[in-house]
Amino acid sequence: MAENFTVVTEFILLGLTDSAQLKVVFFVLFLVIYTITLVGNLGMICLIRITPKLHTPMYFFLGCLSLVDACYSSAIAPKMLVNLRAVKGTISFSACMVQHLCFGVFVTTEGFLLSVMAYDRYVAIVNPLLYPVAMSKRKCVGLVAGSWTCGIINSLIHTISLGRLSFCRLNIVRHFFCDIPSLLKLSCSDTSMNELLLLTFSGVIAMATFLIVIISYIFIVFAILRIGSAAGRQKAFSTCASHLTAVTIFYGTLSFNYIQPSSQYSVEQEKVVSVFYTLVIPMSNPLIYSLRNKDVKDAVKRAMEMKSFLC
Repeated sequence: MAENFTVVTEFILLGLTDSAQLKVVFFVLFLVIYTITLVGNLGMICLIRITPKLHTPMYFFLGCLSLVDACYSSAIAPKMLVNLRAVKGTISFSACMVQHLCFGVFVTTEGFLLSVMAYDRYVAIVNPLLYPVAMSKRKCVGLVAGSWTCGIINSLIHTISLGRLSFCRLNIVRHFFCDIPSLLKLSCSDTSMNELLLLTFSGVIAMATFLIVIISYIFIVFAILRIGSAAGRQKAFSTCASHLTAVTIFYGTLSFNYIQPSSQYSVEQEKVVSVFYTLVIPMSNPLIYSLRNKDVKDAVKRAMEMKSFLC
């Protein structure tokens, strides 16, 4: 009995591949992606900070989104890179719980921030005269604080329920990070409650935030169609295009992984999709907003001109 219930103190992360050659390729690729992620998101925060024209609610939310992207990519990428160069990728039980907690906080907060940004665009386009009052600084800070609070509460619920499970002898995680579906497969406890919590909370949060986005954009579309000039419609749509692209990629990948029955769960397909929402999406968000946003492009151009002048 003592042997059967040996307490697991660390997990072995199998990662994406067993091939030594592919590990080198993945290490270089993901190192480049992670570097671009940090530079892009932290650069976006600094750009918004130093550019007075970008001191508006929309860019305040974008700066908060960039911070979350940098954080939740950092919860996964460093350990993943270390394990790609290690003979055997391991992570302690406590570090695994911390990684799961941090990732859950950041990814949930991002979902709420995307819905807040959709609401911001709704107010700006549908009720432009009321926009300064409706999106006051105090309200913007409150919406961001509420997003972080919901992220912390949701992640704590899953992490605490996960920490109460027993892990007996089996400690090989067929993933590159401590993802909850992979960990539930290893537990020798009854995980039905954890699966129910995962499906319920992830489903409710994803559906609620996505519904806010959908409803906001329905009103936005009707408001844009009522604009008389084609130039006005083009300008109004351009302010939403970047956000809509980010929302589509984010919710598409997450719903593919988490809002499905455990009987349809596939580790290999989950790994591939996980690369997108843990590494690619945090890298692509600043690129999406900078390439499709005239104000950001102008701010980047002015910052580069200023740097050239000083040099």
